[in-house]
Amino acid sequence: MKNKIISVVLVAMMMVASLAGCGSSSSSKETLVVGTNAAFPPFEYIGDDGNPDGFDVALIKAIGEKIGMDVQIQDMEFDSLVSSIGGKIDVAIAGMTVTEERQKTVDFSDPYYEAVQAVIVPKGSAIATADDLKNCKIGVQLGTTGEFIADEIEGAEVSAYNKAIDAVNDLNNGRLDLVIVDKNPAAVFGTQYADQVDVIDGSAFDFEAEFYAIALPKGNTELAEKINNAIAELKKDGTYDSLIAKYIEE
Repeated sequence: MKNKIISVVLVAMMMVASLAGCGSSSSSKETLVVGTNAAFPPFEYIGDDGNPDGFDVALIKAIGEKIGMDVQIQDMEFDSLVSSIGGKIDVAIAGMTVTEERQKTVDFSDPYYEAVQAVIVPKGSAIATADDLKNCKIGVQLGTTGEFIADEIEGAEVSAYNKAIDAVNDLNNGRLDLVIVDKNPAAVFGTQYADQVDVIDGSAFDFEAEFYAIALPKGNTELAEKINNAIAELKKDGTYDSLIAKYIEE
């Protein structure tokens, strides 16, 4: 009897182990942990389901499919993305501009989007030229190109926020004279607060064009090549254009 009981227990344990094994091997793909800052619409934001969504999120997931990797998104502060690569995250995609300063720490993929900064001002503001930016109270998102530009403006009092929307809220509450942010998020905020703000194209202030790319670990040429090839394929097969139409031109 004892032997029968032991046999039954062993069979049961083997069945549990087998079931557990099935659950743990649901995917044999390698995981690519991707950092983003989901407060930069339309490139990244929190969707209706509570998860990060947006053009960048959709793009990196499409890249993951091309290179045969599962993509896991980590939402974090923008200013901490670069320093987290190679540790908490593998790569970062967050409307991030390629700059010489960032290239000292990370490598970048081929650019996937050309952008320019814009200026958000209160409705009816007289601000219209580069000279008008001098001595203003300027809101920016921490660690972005907007902050780099604002820091160079003569007499400017610059306030940096973790989220661009917080800067826009302070603008609407009269604490700022203007906000400098990338043109696409600026357009989103301009629509959301159409009765409170105006959005001025960066060309009026001689802002230069900039290029978004995926930040990669320094020296990882194999991963860079895979991602660059995937970007090229997505542009060739029409996936890239469909994502542009869905998230940016809708």
